[in-house]
Formats: sequence, structure tokens, C-alpha cells
Amino acid sequence: MASKYVPVAKEDTYKLIEAAQKGDARARELIVDQNIGLVKNLAMKYTSNYYEPEDLMQVGFVGLVKAIDRFDCRYDVMFSTYAVPMILGEIKRFIRDDGKIKISRQLKTEMKNLKNIQQEYYNKHGKSPKISFLAKALDTSSEHVMEILEAIDSLSNVESLDNTLIPEGMHGGYYVDEETQNVNLMDLKAAISDLEDRERQIIMLRYFKDMTQQQIAKVMGISQVQVSRIEKKVLIRMREQMEKAE
Repeated sequence: MASKYVPVAKEDTYKLIEAAQKGDARARELIVDQNIGLVKNLAMKYTSNYYEPEDLMQVGFVGLVKAIDRFDCRYDVMFSTYAVPMILGEIKRFIRDDGKIKISRQLKTEMKNLKNIQQEYYNKHGKSPKISFLAKALDTSSEHVMEILEAIDSLSNVESLDNTLIPEGMHGGYYVDEETQNVNLMDLKAAISDLEDRERQIIMLRYFKDMTQQQIAKVMGISQVQVSRIEKKVLIRMREQMEKAE
């Protein structure tokens, strides 16, 4: 297998995906081969002392295969746009379900104290303190300071999985925010397409035209109570439908 991302024309990728979904093992293998670099890049962002990149890559490939099986060529977007959040989703679930990172109350306190000392020292001296300084300040050994720092680093890796879904490019932004939003929008559009005409009109006016329930009621010639009732029912059904697709 290749070890880097192989850019392929969208039309060619679509043909491979359609073939793979019909049971063509070779087509599936080619798509996986083309996206090894993508999976590796995502896995490397969350590698820590607890998790080897190879382990996270294997989990990422599970998300990639799911993306191949679920991708709809009618989305008319690059396959990677759909695959990235699914790959990250598998990595996030693996780390959370694995449960290796357990933080005791005492360790949480030590982590907080250490961060405060680091920040205070940096504000005063413009550089990070040495391990020996931190050990003396916390009245502990240098070895234990290293353990606290490792816990902070590991916890940050897990938290960054959630922060990739926070807007405005936190943690370097990457391109996960935009990709995830694109997929959510595609799922939303797919869910809307299954609604009855009146239901679809209410959702479109409410969430795409930013109209109030009262304004929608006037446009459609029904009561605000009816609009509210229909909106609530539709949102519950759409949420269930989108959750099944995850």
C-alpha cells in the first residue's frame, strides 16, 4: 500500500465508490490506498504515550470504510469532505471507550496547581520553568512532575477531539470544522427531502429564512400553535433519522 495521499479526480473516485458499494473488493482497496495519508494525518494529531499511531490508524480505517459504504455520490462533494469527520468520529469513540486515561481528584488538583505555577512563572520571566523549579514549587519529585505533565498532555489530546468541532479554528483549525459542517448540512438536506410539503416549508422558513413561528403562521395561514407543534414533531423525527445515519 502507498503511504501518502493520492489525489484523484472526483469523477474517478465516484466510479470507484459506486463499484465498491456493489461489492468490488479491488475498488474498495484502491480507495483505501488513496486515503492512507489522510487517515495517517488525522491519527497523528491524537497520538500520545497511551496510543501508538498504528493503533489509531487502524481505528481510522474503520471510519474510512464506513464512509465508503455510506457515501452518496449525489452529495457532489469531494469524498474526503465526507470521510474526515467519520474517521475522526471512530478515533474519538475509541479513545473515549478505551478508558485508559483516568484522572483522580488529587491529580486534577496537581495539574491545576502546576499550570498556575507555569503561567505565573512565564508571565514574570517570559519563558517556561524547569522541571526542578516545578518540583520544588509543588514540594514533590521531578519524576512526579513528569507524570503530571504527561497526564496534562494526554488529556489535552482527548479534549482536542471535542475542540475540533468548535468553530473559529481552535487547535489550529485544520479543516475538520468546515468538513463536519458540510456533512451535517448534507445529512440535514437528506432528512428534509423526506418531509411532507407543509413540514418542509415550515423547516425551510424557520431555519433557512430565519422567520419566527408567528411570521410563518401568517404566511401559511395556520395558527402559531400549529407551527410550533409541527416544528417540534419534525425536529424530533429528523434528529432520530440523522442519529441513525451516524
